[in-house]
Amino acid sequence: MKTRIAVMASGGGTNLQALLDAWKSGQFSNAEITLVMSNKKEAKALERAKTLEVSTLFLDPKQYSKPEAYDAELAKRFMAEKIDLICLAGYIRILTPALVNKFPLKIMNIHPALLPGFGGEGMYGLHVHEAVIASGAKYSGCTVHFVDAGTDTGPIILQVVVPVLDHDTAESLAERILIEEHRLYPRAVDLFCDECLQVKGNRVAILEKA
Repeated sequence: MKTRIAVMASGGGTNLQALLDAWKSGQFSNAEITLVMSNKKEAKALERAKTLEVSTLFLDPKQYSKPEAYDAELAKRFMAEKIDLICLAGYIRILTPALVNKFPLKIMNIHPALLPGFGGEGMYGLHVHEAVIASGAKYSGCTVHFVDAGTDTGPIILQVVVPVLDHDTAESLAERILIEEHRLYPRAVDLFCDECLQVKGNRVAILEKA
């Protein structure tokens, strides 16, 4: 049975597109993207999915009294679709235990910095790169990690290092890191689908493919 993947996105969906491209090109030998979900009705991510005839789901947060109720409904929908892996791709809402606890070590996120540094609440998009440059750090990068009850605190799966150049702006650094994100995320998903990720505590070991 192939791993059934749902992707959650709030915006343009370039990381979603990288995952879709990897799937359609055959990089995921044991997986298929079966659902793309967004909390934004006009999200371009939904358009990308429809172009490839992938099922989409828009769930309006305004219809729910609290985030936990919203995530409980998402968990119900994902379980009904028999989803095995959830990938966050520019999803701007922080997940609550109502969803995270239903899919332990089955939710991935990609973060545009080297965790555990430059993570947590408010650290998204250009805010991350601005913080990196302001800190004087010589290196940044991107991280794929499992999602847990914290914010950007789950076990780290893969990372790529990107130098911070003397003339970098938040925008130029973001652009170079995004290239690496599009390479790294599909690789992490493929390793998951081939059962090559072994989690012990907060550490992820990469196993060789059978």
